[in-house]
Formats: sequence, structure tokens, C-alpha cells
Amino acid sequence: MQILKMMSRMTLLAACFGVAASVAMVTSNVEVPPGPLPYGVYDPFSDFIDSNGVSIEHVFLPWEDVDIFSLFDADDYAFARNRALLVTLEPWTWNHGERNSVAALRQSIADGSYDPNVNAICGVLGQLKSPITLRWAHEMDSKISRFIWSDWIPRDYINAYRHVVDLCRKSAPNIRFMWSPIGSQNMQSFYPGDAYVDLVGLSVFGLQSWDLAKYNHDRSFAEVLAPKYKLADTFGKPIVVAELGYSGSAAYVENWEKAVRQSSREFPNLVGVVYFNFPEVYDWPDGFGKPNWRISGRVIQPED
Repeated sequence: MQILKMMSRMTLLAACFGVAASVAMVTSNVEVPPGPLPYGVYDPFSDFIDSNGVSIEHVFLPWEDVDIFSLFDADDYAFARNRALLVTLEPWTWNHGERNSVAALRQSIADGSYDPNVNAICGVLGQLKSPITLRWAHEMDSKISRFIWSDWIPRDYINAYRHVVDLCRKSAPNIRFMWSPIGSQNMQSFYPGDAYVDLVGLSVFGLQSWDLAKYNHDRSFAEVLAPKYKLADTFGKPIVVAELGYSGSAAYVENWEKAVRQSSREFPNLVGVVYFNFPEVYDWPDGFGKPNWRISGRVIQPED
């Protein structure tokens, strides 16, 4: 039964990301968490360069002032390791190094000013060898002002998302699209429709100091994921934890590590998890700073 469950997950991953539905048995240099659930990494330090068990390579890309041909290098890297490529495309606007305004971004998408950027990037994506999933303007339901594309009027976001997908499909008809909220209670109002979503992505992070301060106990992976998953599951799409991280004591990290790739009756449509192997870029609220999710720094030794 366990083997059947494993192969079912791999087959579902193959359907969602286009990777071969096989289970490798090669020794890795960095161990991935145990379990049958497909595993991916955002790994700019290349800690998982030769690791067995990694099925998805995650890259982040702004859509302006960037060398889009670096995607060919990412493709070569992923293809050589039999990994699908998950590309998070971030619609930053830049003005001499400064972020532009929400209104400017919204208007520029609506009037087609960014169409050449989308065409150029998706033109490259359409040429790549690896199976590609595009994740555009993630965490749009977040009310924290870290992204200029988040917390819009839902209809404005939906129109922008659909415009980008429609445009991208013309030059990259074979790629898949991930709609990826942070998992807040209002996420459903930003859903662009079944025709525009192949997978639903979620962000799941566990920070022990936050748990103790806010919840008075260590939360498990399942506890953090469950309310987000419940909302996402209403769409009937395969679900991926597109950004995953955890940091705390050795025991806290070990408990998450043992859980994140396990098949569960609680989460039957969860088809993969993608670890964010990098320090947090933005400060958490209430003085919790920037947690270090990288595998080499995520274990925090308690003070004597």
C-alpha cells in the first residue's frame, strides 16, 4: 500500500509538472526529508546540487531589468537533474532603482505597457527543455505591504492575472500556471477561475519563537497547513506548498522535517512541497526579524 501511495503521488506530480513518474534510488549529498511526497527547492546556494529526491527546481525572477536568458542556465541545471522548473515571476516596477507605486503597476498591466516583458519572458519559457510551471504575483492575498501586487481589489488582481496568463500562453502554450496565495481567509476572492489555474500554491513557514509567543506551543506542519489547505481544496486543484521553511530548536526542526513529505489522509490533494533554502528577505512583524530558513542555519540553539 505504501508503494502504491508513493507511485500515485509521483504520477500526480508527473501530470501537474510534467516530470517522469519514477522514484530515484541514488545516494544524495544533502538528505531531503523522508517520505513519498515530491520535493522541490529554491536553492541559490546549490546545497542540493546533487541531492537525490529533488523533483522541482524553484527560481525567482523579476519581470523588469533582468537577464531573462539566465533562464536557459536554470533550465540546463534542472534538466540535467531530471527536475521540473518552477518559475516565480515577480511584477516589480523599477524607476532608477526605486520601487514604483501600486497604481502605476496596475495601470501599466491594464494598458499593455508590460506586455513586451511578458512576451519576452514567456518566449524564453516556451523554448526550455524542462517541464515549466509559472507562478505569477504570488501571495496576492497578503495584507502585509511587502509586495506591491498584494491586497488589491480582487477584481483588479484577477484581471491582471488573466491578462498575463492569456499573453503567456501564446508563446508558451505547453507550460502550466500556479496561482499561489499566502493562504489567508480572503484568498478565495482572488481566485482567477479554473481555466487559469493548473495548481494552487501555498506558503507555509514554521518559526518556533513565533509559535510560542503567539500560540503558546510549538505548532506542527499539519497545524499550520490545515486552514490554508482547507480553503485551497475548495477549488479542486492539485495543491503544492510552493514556499516552505522552518526554524527553531533541533527538536522543532526535526518534527517538521519528518512530517513535510508524508502522505496524509488530511491532505489528499497535496502533491508536492518546495523548500525555501534561503534566509527570509523581509522582517516578520512584531520584532521577529528575518528568520533563517537555510538548512545550515535553521536550527537555533537555545540559550544556556
